[in-house]
Amino acid sequence: MTTTGEDCTAAGTGPWWWVRWRGALLDGGLALASAVECAFEGVPFARDAGLPEPAGIVFGALAGSALLFRRRWPIAVVLVSIAITPAAMGYLMGLVALYTLAASELPRRIIGALASMSMVGVLIVTYVRAHQGVVRGDVAFGEWAVPFLSLTTSLGLTAPPILLGLYVGARRRLMESLRERADSLERELQLLAERAEERAEWARNEERTRIAREMHDVVAHRVSLMVVHAAALQAVARKDPEKAVRNAALVGDMGRQALTELREMLGVLRTGDGLSPRTQPVPLAAVGAAAAAAASRAVDDEGGDGPCLADLDELVGQSAAAGMAVDLSVDGDSRAYAPEVEQTAYRVVQEALTNVHKHAAGAKTHVRLAHRSAEIAMQVENEPPPILEAASDARLPSGGNGLVGMKERVAALGGVFVSGPTDAGGFRVSAVIPAEG
Repeated sequence: MTTTGEDCTAAGTGPWWWVRWRGALLDGGLALASAVECAFEGVPFARDAGLPEPAGIVFGALAGSALLFRRRWPIAVVLVSIAITPAAMGYLMGLVALYTLAASELPRRIIGALASMSMVGVLIVTYVRAHQGVVRGDVAFGEWAVPFLSLTTSLGLTAPPILLGLYVGARRRLMESLRERADSLERELQLLAERAEERAEWARNEERTRIAREMHDVVAHRVSLMVVHAAALQAVARKDPEKAVRNAALVGDMGRQALTELREMLGVLRTGDGLSPRTQPVPLAAVGAAAAAAASRAVDDEGGDGPCLADLDELVGQSAAAGMAVDLSVDGDSRAYAPEVEQTAYRVVQEALTNVHKHAAGAKTHVRLAHRSAEIAMQVENEPPPILEAASDARLPSGGNGLVGMKERVAALGGVFVSGPTDAGGFRVSAVIPAEG
């Protein structure tokens, strides 16, 4: 865009105030042509003014070379062209100066005022010279044609460069505006792409967390019971062979169930819910959904709808069979809840009992379930183990994900989860889940 002053200097990479070398060469060529024109026109001017011809040539060359500064000071160049109009020189400089003025970023009132001054100057000079020509008989037309000739000449030397400059300036401003909008749109698209990538990464992390939580729920409880039964089997193998056989059978059943559930999830990870990986990629969300489906069958080997509150008796019975002193109490009238509510409540109790097996083996445990009007509450509290070292007899590893997973499950349904040690030295896990889920 044609600008003036410091804008060109700041934005330019060419010499001095020019943006490009091409512009500098163009202005230099125009200034040279204007200087030559004004120098030739300075000869008759010097004769009419009674001055030496060399003075007129030098004056014309200096005046014409002012076109070199048309981008830097367009107003000054237009004023110079208006000033030398009475001398009948600088026609090229006037045309180029008016074009540059109209294409610049100057206010329209300044452009209109200078264009009017230039047109009036050309009109007056043309009228005077045409009238003098008619009086001297140098022209063939009569006095009646002088105003018409003056008006058409002034309009012809002023209107075209002004209109062309206004058009070019408006077009440049439009192109600049479109370029800025395109750049802004590109930046917005880039920002949207970055945000989409962030959301995708967040979704992937959420699904990874979900898969890890579901696999933990599927495997941890059964494997923990297996380790406890294996330890009991080692202790009674010689003293009570029949009990050892029963424990071995329980370990085998639990191992087979755990392997079946792991095989289901690993099969999904490999093939994407039964589809060939070569024909269709497996979204991470599908893997998480499949993991959740496999987790929901952790207690129901027949492939039912997943664990529910009705299965708590069986869950407590499994822990009792492993040697835990555990009792279950239910308050309120039992009723049906949403599947996700019942599954979450079941998982909280299951993981709490698993933690007792890991960290407080032999401790008496109380499981309480309360059906309320708008919510369901559960609490698993264990007393201190009879022997402090008993918790480590089975040498069960702990990954530190059980409590985190329970809290995430409950929070996802809008519930409240609290866990921590009791004053008596035991541990308590409490959760309240809205009945609507």
